[in-house]
Amino acid sequence: MAIKGLGGFLLACDATNEKVVKVLRQRKRREFKPLAIMVADIEEARSHCLVSEAEEKLLKSPQSPIVLLPWKPDSTVTKTIAPNLKYLGLMLPYTPLHHLLLRGVGLPLVMTSGNISEEPIAKDNDEAIRRLSGIADCFLVHNRDIYARYDDSVTFVERGMAQLTRRARSYAPYPVHLNFKAKQVLGCGAEEKNTFCLTKDNYAFISQHIGDMENLETLEHFENTLALYKRLFRIEPETIAYDLHPEYLSTKYAQELGSQFSHLSLVPVQHHHAHIVSCMVDNAVDSPVIGVALDGTGYGSDGRIWGGEFLVADYKSFQRMGHLEYLPLPGGTAAIKKPYRTAAGYLLKLLGENSINHKLAFLKQINAVEIELINRQIQTGLNSPLCSSMGRLFDAVSALISIRGEIDYEGQAAIELEMAAYDALDKIGNKSYPYSIIDTDGVNIIHLKELLSAIVDDLCQGASKATISARFHNTVAQMICEMCQLIAGRTGINQVALSGGVFQNRLLLREIVPLLEAADFAVLTHKQVPCNDGGISLGQAIIANYR
Repeated sequence: MAIKGLGGFLLACDATNEKVVKVLRQRKRREFKPLAIMVADIEEARSHCLVSEAEEKLLKSPQSPIVLLPWKPDSTVTKTIAPNLKYLGLMLPYTPLHHLLLRGVGLPLVMTSGNISEEPIAKDNDEAIRRLSGIADCFLVHNRDIYARYDDSVTFVERGMAQLTRRARSYAPYPVHLNFKAKQVLGCGAEEKNTFCLTKDNYAFISQHIGDMENLETLEHFENTLALYKRLFRIEPETIAYDLHPEYLSTKYAQELGSQFSHLSLVPVQHHHAHIVSCMVDNAVDSPVIGVALDGTGYGSDGRIWGGEFLVADYKSFQRMGHLEYLPLPGGTAAIKKPYRTAAGYLLKLLGENSINHKLAFLKQINAVEIELINRQIQTGLNSPLCSSMGRLFDAVSALISIRGEIDYEGQAAIELEMAAYDALDKIGNKSYPYSIIDTDGVNIIHLKELLSAIVDDLCQGASKATISARFHNTVAQMICEMCQLIAGRTGINQVALSGGVFQNRLLLREIVPLLEAADFAVLTHKQVPCNDGGISLGQAIIANYR
């Protein structure tokens, strides 16, 4: 059923019925990406998930977001809701209609955005019937118009603090307060999980989650929402900030505005600098920090793909103090969608062609022709861009140990790698893998040959996926802490800001924050905006203000 809500239509079905959930996935073209559920009250929530005091408070708050909760093994909610995951996205009713519906049905219901994958949520009755008729069997509508599209917000609680992974209904457009008076600036955001940000006086107004800027419908949603925000808050931007990546739709939009209106100043902003500044603003910190920006892809100031970055940054500028070594992505985008290509590429580059002769299970899904093609791409550099990405390293390890070789949604390989680690944490303690940090012209570069070689050895000796994943997570946490200590030794800075999509990994966050605090660092994590690309626009706008 398509149900008209506050910010758009939601698609609902029986969350305990595996067959109908599979039908919904097929019609919505969303094979694996987790779905959220709604239950009638907190007692029913506890029958499906473990709920802490802080999580209960968040569920019952006026914002009523989706909260990612530890999923009980005996829950009646079908595992097809969130395949291979240990967390379930759950929310309570937030409109009178929801309360009536949930009490009447007496079952947990899937409540997912009323759209086909990657399109904006449907909001008008006629539009919903036109766009969702291939998904919904029936429609529950009313005559109260929806003024703006808003998806449900998504949160989780770690160390007693709520963090957002999607900032939308009930959080936007509430502003982030600034400790300085800002100009009227527009930050256009990133390509994925796009938001925009408008600043004025002591406020930064960040839009709701717009979505991935991959089609005309999402661009129109961006433009319509921007026009609404400009009217609501009486802002007419004089400066436009945008990402360095030349192919981002948000970048092209900014540049087109600049060409149409000569009075506008255009300010390009490096992706990971924007990440760190968004975290600083989120914590009302304006003094220099050691910025740890870990994600999948961000366009570097050297034209390469960054994503494993250690910066010294303030609101105006940054210095790259360290990063993961550059490794090839054979096939570019193909390697992101097929992490087994990344894993094979890393093996070939770091351990040589003989490493492919190991009897590694993941290689069975790659035929000899593709292996040869990957090898040739690495040797020649053809369609094999170099990257320093931590997100891609997580992908490579996930594929290497046969957890996820191909993905259906962004981050799937890394998320399933995290899930595997929980099963071995008690057994391995603080065991980790070796790696080396080499100072190259004043920049600390993390080299991964020893790490990859040790993982291959563990595989050949029959170590479980859970054991390898847990050791890998320990290694990344130690790696981050050691890099921060090296940078602090050179700069005297004792504040560390953690940002980028990799820090949605709750296990990594759980390990790295105490480790850094034990090393006498003040640790900044996100609170009001997501650590993923949904927070980029805030960083862009603030940097443009200071430039």
